[in-house]
Amino acid sequence: MSPSLPRAARLPINRCNLPAAILGSLTFQRHPTALKLDGVEELHRPLFERLAALDDPAERARLFMAHMDAAFSLEHPEEAGYTPAHGRAKANYLRILRGWAFDADGREGAVLKGWVESRFGLLPRHHGGPIRDFSGPTYRHYLEQRSGGLYNSNSLEAQFDLLYSYCQYELARRWSGETHLTLYRGVNRMGGYEELAEAAGSRRVVLLNSLNSFTRERERACEFGDSILEVSVPPAKVFFFCGLLPGKLCGEEEFGVIGGVYEVTVLAL
Repeated sequence: MSPSLPRAARLPINRCNLPAAILGSLTFQRHPTALKLDGVEELHRPLFERLAALDDPAERARLFMAHMDAAFSLEHPEEAGYTPAHGRAKANYLRILRGWAFDADGREGAVLKGWVESRFGLLPRHHGGPIRDFSGPTYRHYLEQRSGGLYNSNSLEAQFDLLYSYCQYELARRWSGETHLTLYRGVNRMGGYEELAEAAGSRRVVLLNSLNSFTRERERACEFGDSILEVSVPPAKVFFFCGLLPGKLCGEEEFGVIGGVYEVTVLAL
């Protein structure tokens, strides 16, 4: 029997079409299907209809960013109720992702892990340290950073909803027919990962954090550890990727990967 997603790593409810117990499972990695966040495509249907008429990915990206600006008043935050004394006008989806790239265990990382928790029902397993005790100081620190990062911001989680849905749209157009993407992550010690089972040879079954950085370039992964995790990732688990928005989100050819149970291969350098 395949290892299942532990109860302590998931919520009983989420905001997409599959429960966490399924989308976070090893079976989902092996036999993925599309994930849809509640109401996003319906709310932004005109955007996706206009995207369908464009063949150039760069044009689609420009249209998407213009739609984000208009839908969330990113250029004119006062129209969304921003007041200098209370709001955080600059806390938008791009700034949060840049902050994640600099420090996945910082405030921006907590906001993104909190979004994964809310939308997919996958609880964080690490934020500045392992999270196992949900009454302990590490989890409380995560909650403080998450709430501080969201406080008086402009619908950040709704911005991430649309970014994820646009990413899924682009993956379907650019890699049509691909059931998995081979991605890599440099690691210094496997002891930092929750291993649920051993598979044959160098393969392991691990529980990944709620959100993780991977790259498509094995050579880049070599720069970040003395071993490499090679993972077949369902496109439905990709939140963003380098090249999604030209000139944005391109640190280390990064892919943001939603967590759960995965079979990985450990490669020596």
